[in-house]
Amino acid sequence: YPADELMPLTCRGRVRGQEPSRGDVDDALGKFSLTLIDTLDTLVVLNKTKEFEEAVKKVIKDVNLDNDIVVSVFETNIRVLGGLLGGHSVAIMLKEKGEYMQWYNGELLRMAKELGYKLLPAFNTTSGLPYPRVNLKFGVRHPEARTGTETDTCTACAGTLILEFAALSRFTGTSIFEEYARKALDFIWEKRQRSSNLVGVTINIHTGDWVRKDSGVGAGIDSYYEYLLKAYVLLGDDSFLERFNTHYDAIMRYISQPPLLLDVHIHKPMLNARTWMDSLLAFFPGLQVLKGDIRPAIETHEMLYQVIKKHNFLPEAFTTDFRVHWAQHPLRPEFAESTYFLYKATGDPYYLEVGKTLIENLNKYARVPCGFAAMKDVRTGSHEDRMDSFFLAEMFKYLYLLFADKEDMIFDIEDYIFTTEAHLLPLWLSTTNQTISKKNTTTEYTELDDSNFDWTCPNTQILFPNDPMFAQSIREPLKNVVDKSCPRGISRAEESFGSGPKPPLRARDFMASNPEHLEILKKMGVSLIHLKDGRVQLVQHAVQAASSLDAEDGLRFMQEMIELSSQQQKEQQLPPRAVQIVSHPFFGRVVLTAGPAQFGMDLSKHKAGTRGFVATIKPYNGCSEITNPEAVKEKIALMQRGQCMFAEKARNIQKAGAIGGIVIDDNEGSSSDTAPLFQMAGDGKNTDDITIPMLFLFNKEGNIILDAIREYEAVEVLLSDKAKDRDLEVENMDQKLSENDSHKQSSEEAASASQDAGAISEEPEEGESPDVPDPDSLSPAHADSDSVSISNQDSYVPGTEAAPAPEPACTQEDNQPQELKTETESNSKVNWDNKAQPMESILADWSEDIEAFEMMEKDEL
Repeated sequence: YPADELMPLTCRGRVRGQEPSRGDVDDALGKFSLTLIDTLDTLVVLNKTKEFEEAVKKVIKDVNLDNDIVVSVFETNIRVLGGLLGGHSVAIMLKEKGEYMQWYNGELLRMAKELGYKLLPAFNTTSGLPYPRVNLKFGVRHPEARTGTETDTCTACAGTLILEFAALSRFTGTSIFEEYARKALDFIWEKRQRSSNLVGVTINIHTGDWVRKDSGVGAGIDSYYEYLLKAYVLLGDDSFLERFNTHYDAIMRYISQPPLLLDVHIHKPMLNARTWMDSLLAFFPGLQVLKGDIRPAIETHEMLYQVIKKHNFLPEAFTTDFRVHWAQHPLRPEFAESTYFLYKATGDPYYLEVGKTLIENLNKYARVPCGFAAMKDVRTGSHEDRMDSFFLAEMFKYLYLLFADKEDMIFDIEDYIFTTEAHLLPLWLSTTNQTISKKNTTTEYTELDDSNFDWTCPNTQILFPNDPMFAQSIREPLKNVVDKSCPRGISRAEESFGSGPKPPLRARDFMASNPEHLEILKKMGVSLIHLKDGRVQLVQHAVQAASSLDAEDGLRFMQEMIELSSQQQKEQQLPPRAVQIVSHPFFGRVVLTAGPAQFGMDLSKHKAGTRGFVATIKPYNGCSEITNPEAVKEKIALMQRGQCMFAEKARNIQKAGAIGGIVIDDNEGSSSDTAPLFQMAGDGKNTDDITIPMLFLFNKEGNIILDAIREYEAVEVLLSDKAKDRDLEVENMDQKLSENDSHKQSSEEAASASQDAGAISEEPEEGESPDVPDPDSLSPAHADSDSVSISNQDSYVPGTEAAPAPEPACTQEDNQPQELKTETESNSKVNWDNKAQPMESILADWSEDIEAFEMMEKDEL
């Protein structure tokens, strides 16, 4: 305090301008104590009324909204304006009850109105759509504003304002806020694609043209749909419900492919726009519950839960066959939100078990001494020094409400509606200060022949007579959808014709020299061009295909080829490794993302990893004989990058008796948050003599270990392919020593240094081999001796995102390397022997963290 966010690994506040820029993510930070404001109404939900009263006084006394800083209109609206309004809503409720907040006189509402006026300059466009960013002090077009040149905004950014702005108007009697938000919503509705009734992801704020024409229910669009339905609930305006139902019909017709929700093109909604889903769509089952469409909500939620059970958290994006696409997880609350709504609708105790799993995973894998850290990679369990304000605003709120009985609450939650940031707005606003005249616009709406219009205001007694088995019967077929089924997305052609014609050609089977294959490509509108350098380029022109179905097959073939080439490139790379601090007071909760080495012990084949205390070597660069071997023996050596080759450092510390090594980047401020990981390559010679594991940490992550040494002296770490379960300090010391001995086994088990094309042979000043492949250099290997480059001119093909090698869940391809299969199927838990340390000594070590200790499972001690 008073920083905007907590940095849970370094135990500091995140102040914009004082930390390295994280790009657009930092647009939420405005030097206005973001986390405190975002968490105000959470305190009341958790029955922390005294703390709430103190927090409100701090906000009133300390928060300044007149800062010369550029912020996101969308984030500031949902987090800060919504937080102030939610705080005001519960403050007046507590005041009416007569015990707390008797001094309160609308101070939060006045701050909300001040902020509302600071956001209004963003709406100064011909369309009424707001600029994506605004300067809190200077607005948009002022010479000192440093913003106002943007031309595009996302649909959700412009369409997620109505609840907060209308509530502000209803609370204050000032109609301008609701008018501006309605105008933006009206414009998006007018610009919907009329034949499909879908909206795109990004729109030009001046012309209204769609910039990104793919459509889904995830990032960029999600809360636009949410606010249409909730605006009807809060404001009682039928036009919002009619718009929502029109969109919902299109979503269920084109985007919903149970249990999946896949993006499509707004002009060609029968064609999928990409083959992966982002985690933000996890809110959609909750919205379906609010609408009353329970069955698809249960199906999608169950699919997402299966993904969580595999990875502990929901990856930021995952493919249709449930492999990791983007491995981060910033502790998003959308899945918990849907779990809460499904429990409210069904009363099925299954969803309490789901909530219990979420809480256990948070405590087990995300909890660190100073808070909860975002996951940098769900596959390795590594952390990011980040705890977004929505974690306390939403995650805590929904999980508490999931388990709370009515008597646990000091007010009736049913009297409020949740904003997209889970802020509470009272339903009585619908009859207060109605300054907007309603227009009868039903003639604009398409008559729908389905039953969507009958499903609002869900009543569980009508939907199903309070039968928990109803939900179970829907979930049952999806139990193994992630681990065993790995279903291939059904093409629209197959959907139309039952078993239908099988796809004529799969990318993995393609042979550039096969005349039959070339004929099939021609039919699908795909032409093949031989380039001068010997490569083969594929280009699709959908208009040249024999039929629309052939064009669809061609599009899928191109997408498969891109994914195949990207996957093959990634498979040549070693995945990231983990350095886990297991000694007091960390106890395995701090996990750092580490780059692997192409020599020494292969940690993926030694699941137990290498565990030991760390020691700094002399000389620190490790480029000559170690002068303090007594300090390094049987320890994991810390050294600085530079001045010689990685392999030379490894040989020197191995000779001194070290059981492993960590190379720390000498580039001040470097971090895995902003730079791709890279592999440490060998020296061009045989490196079979190196048998200890070597890992690389960027400067920021390395400093976390160095700071721990300065504070605690004895720091123990675990080097592994992925983070292990907590309570590592209870492991039998004899077992540890025997494991360390086994780590020195013969070079047959140690991975030899593979000198592949992507690796570098470290020069005297080491270079680096990116662990993330270049998305522009695609080289699929199924075209005889030719390589293939791919482009698509007429149909949209999603670009291959640069990401760490995906963990292959399960695959239909027979040529998947067996090593990767066994890695994902094996259980990463370590059977820790608990006989060595007496319970008394453990309890003594845990005196500072006794609460966390009590939460640990007995079978893990």
